[in-house]
Amino acid sequence: MSLRAKQIVTGALALTGLVVGLWAAAWPRGFYDAFPGLGHHWVSTIGPFNEHLVRDVGGLYLGMAVISTWALARPRNETFTMVGLGWLVFNLSHAAFHLRHLDELTNRTDQLGNAVTLSGVVLLALSLLLPPRRDPSRTTEPL
Repeated sequence: MSLRAKQIVTGALALTGLVVGLWAAAWPRGFYDAFPGLGHHWVSTIGPFNEHLVRDVGGLYLGMAVISTWALARPRNETFTMVGLGWLVFNLSHAAFHLRHLDELTNRTDQLGNAVTLSGVVLLALSLLLPPRRDPSRTTEPL
């Protein structure tokens, strides 16, 4: 995978972390009641509101946004690998939980949207673990 492609993926993850993180950390009740927005409710179907937990999740997303943004400013394959690992560790358990509880969402559109977005974040994180694309201008391997 090219360094530029990894920058694009990391930018998408940083934006995700920023939007979700700010909403959950600054307005936890609104996040709980209305995430992901546009009349859908993916969080409030899971259980009772817990401000502490929602704010902590917001902080986690903001932390991931900070690390992702830092990687964008220092584009190196090793840095993108660490960002991918961080997002993957967090989102494997996050996605696994929600995928096991899709039946708590009230309609197929929400179930599909939840499954696609959560799986998408896992796939984006995995893509950052792909080896760097080989530079075709190099004629010899480094020692």
